[in-house]
Amino acid sequence: MAARRWGRLLAARGWAGAALTAGALMGAGDVIAQQLVERRGLREHHGGRTLRMVAIGCCFVGPVVGGWYKVLDRLVPGATKAVAVKKMVLDQGGFAPCFLGCFLAITGAVNGLSVEENWSKIQQDYVDALLTNYCIWPPVQIANFYFVPLSHRLAVVQCVAIVWNCYLSWKANRV
Repeated sequence: MAARRWGRLLAARGWAGAALTAGALMGAGDVIAQQLVERRGLREHHGGRTLRMVAIGCCFVGPVVGGWYKVLDRLVPGATKAVAVKKMVLDQGGFAPCFLGCFLAITGAVNGLSVEENWSKIQQDYVDALLTNYCIWPPVQIANFYFVPLSHRLAVVQCVAIVWNCYLSWKANRV
C-alpha cells in the first residue's frame, strides 16, 4: 500500500519525488554507515553529517540521476535486453565516473574541506570507489533498465543504493 502511494508520488511529482526519495535514502545510508559500519552509537552520531547527506541527496543525487535516466531513455529508446545492456554501458561507462567524481567533490566541499584537501581526498578515494561501483551496479542497472518503468527507476536504484550510500558516506566522510 505505501509502495503504491510512493509510486504515485514519484510519477506525479517527478523532480520533487526524485529529490525526496534520494534525500531520504542517502540519509538512511549515512545512519547505517555511522551506526553499523563505524559503530558510533547514538551519543556519538553526527546528525549534521546525516543532514548534509540528505541535502546532497535532495539537491544533487535525486535531480541529477533522475534527469540522467530521462536523457538515457531518449538516447536509447526501447525496452529489450539489448537496449538494457546499451543503457548500462552508457550509464556505467560515461555517467558513473563523472557522477562519482562530482559526488566526492561536493561531499568534500560540504564537509568544509579546502580545495587542496578536497582534491587530495578525491585522488585517495576515487579509483577505489569507482571499482567498487563496478562490482555492484552493472547487474542492478541491467535489471533496472529492462524491468522497471522510467518513473520508478530512481526509487529502485536508491533502495538498492542504501548499501551503496552507506559505503559512499563512509568513504566520503573518513578522515
